[in-house]
Amino acid sequence: MTTRVGQGCPSIPGGAVAEDDEATVDGADSADEPFPLLIAVTLSPAERIRLAERLDGIAPLLLVADLDELRRLIAAPPPPEAATEPVPVATLVIDSARSTARCGTREVALTRLEHDLLTCLTTEPVRVWSYAELHRSVWRDEGRERKADVQSLVKRLRRKLHDLGTGATIDAVRGVGLRLTDHQQARVERA
Repeated sequence: MTTRVGQGCPSIPGGAVAEDDEATVDGADSADEPFPLLIAVTLSPAERIRLAERLDGIAPLLLVADLDELRRLIAAPPPPEAATEPVPVATLVIDSARSTARCGTREVALTRLEHDLLTCLTTEPVRVWSYAELHRSVWRDEGRERKADVQSLVKRLRRKLHDLGTGATIDAVRGVGLRLTDHQQARVERA
């Protein structure tokens, strides 16, 4: 890279122009090959406009107000951040023997009904369970299929899942029923 003061362009008295002697301006340059770049430093906006008009088409032109601005523009980018280890995905574990749910280091106790409902939903997490199916599976009585019982239990269980910090929750599917969903890719296992 050669820098000439006052010689780059005769119409720019005392102006500094930097150019690359080895580059060609034939448009066939690849992205990896050097190319000429004219850099003009002048405080006056009117002078920058005049330079842009006069040097239009000669080569790429970089016009800056001062050397600090030029340094900021051509400074090397900061090194990329080191690759971090992926955050391990928390697993929701249902411990049937202890009647608890655990995610990472957190654990909550489950009532028999909460345990049975969560176990039912985890057997087929993609499936949408109707209120009647959940009532029969959790309460084990064929005749009484009360939607309010299931909704009340789901409300308590959602709170406990939230307290565990898992991405798994129970979503309502309008007009159909309930399903276990996983908003943070948490795996669900039964212990």
